[in-house]
Amino acid sequence: MQRRRLGGSGIVVSDICMGTMTFGTQCDEPMSHRIMDHAFDAGIDFFDSAEMYPVPPKVETIGLTEEYVGRWMKTKPRDQIIVASKVAGPAHGWFVPPIRNGHAALDARQINLAIDQSLRRLQTDYIDLYQTHWPDHGMRYEEVLGALTRLIEQGKVRVIGCSNETCWGLMKSLWEAHSHRTARYDTVQNNFSLINRRCESELAQVCRRENVSLLPFSPLGGGMLTGKYNDGLPPGGRFTDYLATGGPRQKSMAQRFVNPRTIETARRLTQIAKDVGITLTAMAVAWSRQHDFVASTIIGATTVQQLSESLQARDLILDTETLKRIDQVDEEIPCAMKEDGLRRL
Repeated sequence: MQRRRLGGSGIVVSDICMGTMTFGTQCDEPMSHRIMDHAFDAGIDFFDSAEMYPVPPKVETIGLTEEYVGRWMKTKPRDQIIVASKVAGPAHGWFVPPIRNGHAALDARQINLAIDQSLRRLQTDYIDLYQTHWPDHGMRYEEVLGALTRLIEQGKVRVIGCSNETCWGLMKSLWEAHSHRTARYDTVQNNFSLINRRCESELAQVCRRENVSLLPFSPLGGGMLTGKYNDGLPPGGRFTDYLATGGPRQKSMAQRFVNPRTIETARRLTQIAKDVGITLTAMAVAWSRQHDFVASTIIGATTVQQLSESLQARDLILDTETLKRIDQVDEEIPCAMKEDGLRRL
């Protein structure tokens, strides 16, 4: 397992991160612990969570993922684990999270409430990387950064990051941090995969020039890049369930990920992976890891077997010819995944 630095901070992490958003819904606690044990034994020391997990978020399950992770962390030396979590973004925009009675915000009071509750659930006195789950572009950035800076000064947080952020929002936050002498974001966690390559343009330029590390989530395109949707909607698939019984937000998400363009992209990429003797899963994770602005790629799993399939990418380097063939697919089917939601922020 390779290791990379988070931005300009002192924290260095495994270049594959264990995502935990399914722990508490698709995975019960014993299975969640087995998955985390397998990840840890494979060399992963970076685990990503959020106060709002598991997904889909519900009032009755909010915080359950952090509780699972917290109890698991008690079985390991704390300083061998790099744990990340997130404070929910504002509730008045594109999504109303079922937390704090539907009035989530990024002011100091709510950030303080969120961090203390996360620390309690995680059974630790500090979080290594604390992130805003999504931004509030109508709020003064210096207030958000000021509140997060005080958490660092109090020893509750080591470094800070953002998630689901636009290029403008990231640059705005960096300018405000410089102007007001607050802590700056060292990471940005956004959707990035072979069916959603938008980060390779403007966001990559920001990350490289400003020394901010991308933490890609959904490198398998929500399961599209395992090939399981190539022949239709599989029983038990997340997007199968979203389209059948999900609410408007879940159905909209499923339609972004599963559409004729992403299906055709996955089919062509499946053939490339077969030609080089690897799985599409391994190829997708390896492709993400090979970007110079990526610090750690966040993978998810609901079984140990699924995790093992993703871990086949940990020592895999895609050669130039394979990368050219992958790029050709993108040139022929550009921006396969529909609107990723950032334009609504």
